[in-house]
Amino acid sequence: MSAEGGGSGSLVVGVLGATGAVGSVVLDLLEERAFPASEIVPFASERSRGKSVVLANSMAQLRVPDDDSIQGIDILISSAGGAVSEEWAPRFVEAGSLVIDNTSFWRMHDDVPLVVAGVNPEAARDNQGIIANPNCTTMVMMMALAPIHRAVGLKRLVVSSYQAVSGTGNRAIEELEAQSSAVLAGEEPPPAEVYPHRIAFNVLPQVEVFKDGDDYTTEERKVMAETRKILGLGDEVAISATCARVPVVTGHSESINVETVEDLSPEACRELLADSPGVRVVDDPADALYPTALDAAGSDDVLVGRIRRDPDNPRTLNLWLAGDNLRKGAALNAVQIAELFAEGDPSA
Repeated sequence: MSAEGGGSGSLVVGVLGATGAVGSVVLDLLEERAFPASEIVPFASERSRGKSVVLANSMAQLRVPDDDSIQGIDILISSAGGAVSEEWAPRFVEAGSLVIDNTSFWRMHDDVPLVVAGVNPEAARDNQGIIANPNCTTMVMMMALAPIHRAVGLKRLVVSSYQAVSGTGNRAIEELEAQSSAVLAGEEPPPAEVYPHRIAFNVLPQVEVFKDGDDYTTEERKVMAETRKILGLGDEVAISATCARVPVVTGHSESINVETVEDLSPEACRELLADSPGVRVVDDPADALYPTALDAAGSDDVLVGRIRRDPDNPRTLNLWLAGDNLRKGAALNAVQIAELFAEGDPSA
């Protein structure tokens, strides 16, 4: 793997899907965090051939992946969709790249580590050239659940998510904006195209699709399976998830009912999470202080609040979380994984 322990400024970093909702945030974060790259190479689809993006106050021409253009990339951060990743991730690996993939395609492959920076970075060490980023909903959960699991063990999780449209991509944001503008103007909103129903001023109890014979959506299945893989959980921990789409541009919110093996008081939980990197406790509901999607948008931290005991179940807490699905939920985690290799971190 060509991305091991590169010194400052020695790495060539590619971003596949550079014009997408996540890819554009990746480009911003590489600059914000002063990633040690000698060059950042943005890749996009054929329809973007000849176009450019702004990188560090200069223009960089978008590359279309082909056998020649993918050569010389040390680390590739891929956010271009599962079908693209299925085809191109192995080809980048063959060309000598380490691929950090944001799509769902590789996450549950046995030989591909599923990594959350700050939770299981050591898993990145055992890779065959591809490291997977979790689903953005799973990612937000992990920042709060991993410290709890390490401290007192998990027994059962009931998760309800309220997911922003940016998780679907730029077309979904445009659809929400167009529908909202029309409704507010007293006009007939344009028909739903990205989602099965109008998303403006609505809540859809469906994120992604239902496969034949399954009452759970593919998103809900991802959340449950990925949680087990990241935390190393077996069937001894029960997990149930319901995922809904809400008319919010950025910021996933989640309600989690957490039953633990050992008792954890709300006070001890607040202290535990306050000391956990990547988490910010916002929990004074009497003064209207609790996590909101607007507060989470643009933040690198996952916000946690409304920490309280379940009134009917022992050793059970209720939590409310909010996290920026484009930053920590996708782009930031990918960049943080890349930083492990750039810095020669022993966990990687």
